[in-house]
Amino acid sequence: SVPLPPASHSGPRLRLFLSSLLIPALEGCWSVPAMGFTVEACKVYPYPFEHVVTSFLNKYPTPMEKLITAVKTVEEKTDLSTGIIYRRRIATCTNIIPEFLRKNNILKVPSIYLEEESWLNMQARIMTLKSHCLTWTQYATLNEESVFRESLENPNWTEFVQKGTVSVTGAGFLNYVFEAFAQTFVNQGIKKSIKIMETLLQERYGCPFS
Repeated sequence: SVPLPPASHSGPRLRLFLSSLLIPALEGCWSVPAMGFTVEACKVYPYPFEHVVTSFLNKYPTPMEKLITAVKTVEEKTDLSTGIIYRRRIATCTNIIPEFLRKNNILKVPSIYLEEESWLNMQARIMTLKSHCLTWTQYATLNEESVFRESLENPNWTEFVQKGTVSVTGAGFLNYVFEAFAQTFVNQGIKKSIKIMETLLQERYGCPFS
């Protein structure tokens, strides 16, 4: 059976919010409290739902994003009773942690892997997604939930809402490394993803719909 989709979010305007809950690390062998932050983004694409979803599902790999080197669909199935299409994909990303910090064997990995699950309901014109990082899970959790849906303001527009949360736990120096990586990866990733979508939509379908 097709897995159940996550709860959806809503919002019609572009909003990028970053709240940091940094807790200073303690010296020596003391335990370190968890750190984390949240990123939220909303965007209205002035293109029909079908165009936006198609562009999203086919946007990587692209020369516009060098960090994401591959996206592979590892599972796809359709619920015959609802028509909902379930997909599970694995994205391969370049390790952006600087080389001089990779002396620690934990950080010395060539690639970072993300898993994305999506539920596409063409009849209801909504696609929900959730994703999480598969790398360094014992030190940090990175989760995102997103929704594409037909805009209530205009049926030729599509609303996009995304919320990403990161929780970092570990010991000493690694806390700071993982949080710096996560902030860069999530914050810049959302901004760049929206920019790539805007470029792809204009290249494929021309001027925005009114």
